[in-house]
This record gives sequence, structure tokens and C-alpha cells, in this order.
Amino acid sequence: MIKEYLSRVSRRRLCVMLIGNIIIGLGVAVFKLSQMGNDPFSGMMMALSAAFGISYPLFQVLLNAVFFLIQLWLGRRLIGAGTVVNAVFLGYFADFFYKLLTMRLAPPTQFCWQILLVLAGVIICSLGLSLYQQSDVGVAPYDSLALILHEHACKVSYFWCRMLIDALAALICYLAGGIVGLGTLASAFGLGPFIQFFNTHLTNKILPVKEAAK
Repeated sequence: MIKEYLSRVSRRRLCVMLIGNIIIGLGVAVFKLSQMGNDPFSGMMMALSAAFGISYPLFQVLLNAVFFLIQLWLGRRLIGAGTVVNAVFLGYFADFFYKLLTMRLAPPTQFCWQILLVLAGVIICSLGLSLYQQSDVGVAPYDSLALILHEHACKVSYFWCRMLIDALAALICYLAGGIVGLGTLASAFGLGPFIQFFNTHLTNKILPVKEAAK
């Protein structure tokens, strides 16, 4: 089954998806270094992993396994190689880059440097998300929740379904003692425009029109 799937998916898409996830991991690490909050999902993962005393990468795999069961039940068409890479390896990518960054840089204490890191995190994550999403080879378990909610549970637009899922993640992050701050807001409202920019000016040129996600 795996061999058959890989034979149907272009290697270019798989490579672009993998590079995108690695770049997202770097962006998550930069957000964490800013100490001003992360995207709702990563923030929730970090807060819960700390609360339960489990390493962030391992906890992300465990919680994604739960989300994957929902995806397998209600959104099987959304599963692909990108689902596995994002669910299993993204936490390890982020943890690796964070350790690498903190070996060279101390977490900033000045507000202006924190703002610059948040901006860098938004741009880096947007680039990674553009590559990962446009490769169109599977949706991450967490990202599938809003799509499933939109398709199966209500007639509300995808935008509001995504906002609801992210708001719940941010609330859990806060209740678990995590940071919900400027980085969280920046990721919630700033990623979309930058993702669209990278889609237009980079990703859709790497992936020809017939291969880019519609």
C-alpha cells in the first residue's frame, strides 16, 4: 500500500512537503525563543508537555495520535505522507532548532528584539506552511480538525471553524500555564497574508500549476 501510494505521488511534492515541515520547525523554535507566545497549537503542546512532565516532541506525537484517530474516522481523504511527517517529526524539528538557537543566543529581554523574533517567526512559519500545504500530500491531524468540523458538524465557514479550534487550543495553553501573547496573536492573524504571498511568488513556481494545490 505504501509503495503504491509513493508511486502515485511526485517526488517533488514530497521533497517540498518535507522542507516545509523543517522550516515550520525552525519558525516554532524562533517563536518560542521570543518568549511572547507561539501559535495556538504549538503553545498548547508546549504547555501541556511541561504540565505532564513529558518532552515536547514525544507529547506532540502522542496527542497527534489521538487527533489522527478522529482524522481516520471522519477525514480519511485528508491523510497522506504530509500527515505522518507533520504529526511525528515536527516536534523534533522544533526541539532541535530551539536547542541549536539557545546554544548561540540567549532569550531576549528587550521588547524590540522580542518583536523582531515574533516577526521572523511569522515569516519563517508562513514560508514553511506555504510549502507544506501547497505540496498537497496530506493534512496534519490538528489542521484536519477544522476541515472535519466544517464538513461534518455545521454549515459555518472554514474560517470560523479554524478560529474556534485555535481559540480552544489557546485557552488550553493558558489554563496549562503556557504563554498566550503577542506571538499567539501574530500567528493567528499574520500567517494568512504571508502564506498567500509565498504561495504566489515562490511555492507555485516551485510546483508547476498542475501540481500545486488548487
